[in-house]
Amino acid sequence: MSSSPDFEVRATGLWFPEGPIALRDGSVLLVEIGAGCLTRIAPEGRAERVAETGGGPNGAALGPDGACYVCNNGGFRWGGDAQNGRFPAGRAADYAGGRIERIDLASGQVQRLHERTPRGPLSGPNDIVFDKGGGCWFTDLGHMGETAIERGSICYAPADGGALRLAVQPMLTPNGIGLSPDEKTLYVAETVTARLWAFDIVAPGELALQPMPPALSPGRLLYAAAHYCMFDSLAVEAGGNICVATIGVGGQASPGGAGITVVAPDGRLVEQVYLPDRATTNICFGGPDLRTAFVTQSRSGRLLAMPWPRPGLALNFGA
Repeated sequence: MSSSPDFEVRATGLWFPEGPIALRDGSVLLVEIGAGCLTRIAPEGRAERVAETGGGPNGAALGPDGACYVCNNGGFRWGGDAQNGRFPAGRAADYAGGRIERIDLASGQVQRLHERTPRGPLSGPNDIVFDKGGGCWFTDLGHMGETAIERGSICYAPADGGALRLAVQPMLTPNGIGLSPDEKTLYVAETVTARLWAFDIVAPGELALQPMPPALSPGRLLYAAAHYCMFDSLAVEAGGNICVATIGVGGQASPGGAGITVVAPDGRLVEQVYLPDRATTNICFGGPDLRTAFVTQSRSGRLLAMPWPRPGLALNFGA
């Protein structure tokens, strides 16, 4: 099933928005990767800058202490034009290293928490989700250069503030990350392959990995797109479906079009929701019944709001 839904443009003029978080008061926190900041979008669309992070703030989530935790990829250089919008075109000349940051929402103070794994520095942290115990899973996408791709990883930061754990390394451009409603499964979207992987969780920060070899990947392949596109960030519905932001042809309501790819926990394609911006990069759920989807349209610098046919999953420490 596919659809091209009606939507409200909640905000415009953003510089490659990502990482939306719906708040109880109807506002939405998001990052502007190009501007290096965390921004709050009021219900009427007014944008208020909350914090300056520098670098390239990417995925974001509220933690158990009420602060906002941000994956910072270290910064991009930018390509594009007025007609096609701005888009990442490699690492910035002043790339400052990947890191996980904590932002106090009252003061805007930014604190660097993690910059290294047991095997070396973080490269390009991308997306993040907290489990019910207060630990967080996040992806480090690595880096896509002009001549090579640096492979990434899946990491876990324990709730006690201890050292980062490497759960999976290497992995090819891991991006969106989310937990099943029972928190027994971790979902990770792979960007360049447009594949969605599932990992069984056996303990906080520990996955039941398939041996390599003979397996080609330590995870279970849940879904692979049948047409050319790329997968970005994701959110999970209350019923368990995984909603993956999909980069494709903007405004094309047919295979290869940009939007949201919805996959059932058993790997079935539930529906394709087509949207106008080829860089449809992230989705979150809000509203009193979690039936409003907020979607970032990054090239055009917009935040969309639209009714969703099924409720989203309430996040552990979300509003």
